[in-house]
Amino acid sequence: MHSLIQDIRFCLRRLRKSPGFALTAILTLALGVGANVIVFSVLNALVLRPLNVPEPRNIYQVSRIHAGWDSQSYPDYVDYRDKNTTFSSLAAYSFTGAGVTIPASGSQQASVTQLWGYEASSNYFDMLGIQPAQGRFFHASDEHGPNSVPYVVVSYSFWHNRLNGDPRAIGSVIDLDKHPYTIVGVAPASFHGIELMWWPDFWFPMVNEKDLDGSDYLSARNDHQIYVVGRLKAGVTPQQAAENLSAIARQLAKIHPEDETLDARLVHPGLLGSGFGTPTRAFLFGIMFMAILVLLAACANLASIFAARAADRSRELAIRLAIGSSRWTMVRQLLTESTIVALIGGAVGTFVAAFLLQGLSRWQPLLNLPVHVVVAPDPVVFAVSLLLSLASGVFFGLLPARQIWKVDAAHAMKSGPLTVSVFRRLTLRDILLAVQITICTLLVTASLVALRGMARSLHANFGFNPQGVTLLDTDTSMSGYSDDQTVAIQKRLIQQAQQIPGVLSVGAIDSVPLGVDSSDSEVYRPDVTDFRESNSFADAMRYSVSPGYFQAAGTHMLQGRDFTWHDDDKAPRVAIVNTTFARLISSGNKPAIGQRFRRSGDTIYEIVGIVEDGKYFNLAEDQKPAMFLPLSQDTHSNFFLAVRS
Repeated sequence: MHSLIQDIRFCLRRLRKSPGFALTAILTLALGVGANVIVFSVLNALVLRPLNVPEPRNIYQVSRIHAGWDSQSYPDYVDYRDKNTTFSSLAAYSFTGAGVTIPASGSQQASVTQLWGYEASSNYFDMLGIQPAQGRFFHASDEHGPNSVPYVVVSYSFWHNRLNGDPRAIGSVIDLDKHPYTIVGVAPASFHGIELMWWPDFWFPMVNEKDLDGSDYLSARNDHQIYVVGRLKAGVTPQQAAENLSAIARQLAKIHPEDETLDARLVHPGLLGSGFGTPTRAFLFGIMFMAILVLLAACANLASIFAARAADRSRELAIRLAIGSSRWTMVRQLLTESTIVALIGGAVGTFVAAFLLQGLSRWQPLLNLPVHVVVAPDPVVFAVSLLLSLASGVFFGLLPARQIWKVDAAHAMKSGPLTVSVFRRLTLRDILLAVQITICTLLVTASLVALRGMARSLHANFGFNPQGVTLLDTDTSMSGYSDDQTVAIQKRLIQQAQQIPGVLSVGAIDSVPLGVDSSDSEVYRPDVTDFRESNSFADAMRYSVSPGYFQAAGTHMLQGRDFTWHDDDKAPRVAIVNTTFARLISSGNKPAIGQRFRRSGDTIYEIVGIVEDGKYFNLAEDQKPAMFLPLSQDTHSNFFLAVRS
């Protein structure tokens, strides 16, 4: 310990005498370590860190073998839940928004706010094994049929910020879309649901979904909009559970033809299953690899600097050897110096990374959605930072340390340089330089490729022109209006917006392309009556639009006509499709205009127009078929008003 303290003092004196060298080395390593800390913090928060629930390793999400198919239908969930033998419990959830009315209390006036939450099966909290901070949760024993559980559980932040943390709020009533719900409990402060980046304000029972939003997916086996998670029984492997669920799926396919493609595999929850989780994990691991390359380049650079510094000190080293100093002592001092530099550089890099990560954690990318990316460093991240710093110090300290073992003291005191042959000394320098050039070339090339790909994506043909367009997002159901009543409101909004000076065109759409709520639907030829997936000719993106939407969006009409307000629920069903859809439905030389198709059910649509292809789900997708239906025939209370000015 005494020798170590002496080495530290000696090295600190040397670094103080060489401030330029010390600053260069510290900043170089701070860049490499800081980049790794930032990337690893994101990787740790989104991939490595388990869910904040008891025994998270036993919780899996039920997905499908086809990657990206992660949502299920409620009837399929019920069959999985009741017939499986490998899960101790299966629960379901989906995302929803609601207009929340908080009653007046004391000096606080009543307020209405659009908030987001979960529709959850009644065993949701029991399956996760968490306990409420206040009150209680709803349970499966509370269910007695549809709309039978008028209870809501609020998040801790909702209770603290909107209800002033009042324990008497338990048992009070708030309105969700004008429907009264009793607050029965408050979730723990550390619990934000299963999805890592989605922080809900409330949870309400899924059996009440028709009461809240008017839909009826609880009985629709072909309506896939819920996610299923479960806790494995002790001793059961994910493979065994997937085989058990797939066997149930095969039985269901015999009874329900629409379930012919149903199968099961288990994925880790937290990032919307494989649809979002798989590419996110691949991207983060790739970026982590690039960050490690940055650190290796920094270490190679520092190793060459230390080697040059050791060569410049050759006469000093030779004299110390001549008067009896051991080679090991000098190697130890060199390693001590490199380790001190590495620790200081790692500390600086970690401090800067922590500051940047705090800003990233406060960032809310979608202001109207409860999306939070919490990536603040934790003890694991700080431990990794320490290990990276120590490993870096040893790495760039050992490489030049080999020169000390080659010193010829007598020759060095006469001529100055180390008695390493020119070939060997240049070989070490050449290797370090080659490593730096190779890594930096790889990093620069990868960056240029990424930038070029991003530039091409931003200048690609989206099928719409966002320049000069303002979007208004609203949901009239939050004020108690039904879908049928919404059409008159939409028409009035469009007419009034058209009167604003400078407005060129106005239209409405139920969900914008490249948005978070785009949906698709199987489409069939008009003579098909068996609506299983294998009998469809396309899986098409579906949108409901008003007259004038294509002009407002800048989507080019290639053939046919636009919708009019006469295309209402009393008129024949019509549709406008994109060119990919038109190509799939056309047979021979028969034009697509006038062709008919159907979705699952008895409704037949006639194609009256064709628009250009576009991007609907993500920028990297292949060309997808898409159909646009009149809003007055396919009504939706939630919609976007697009105003081009």
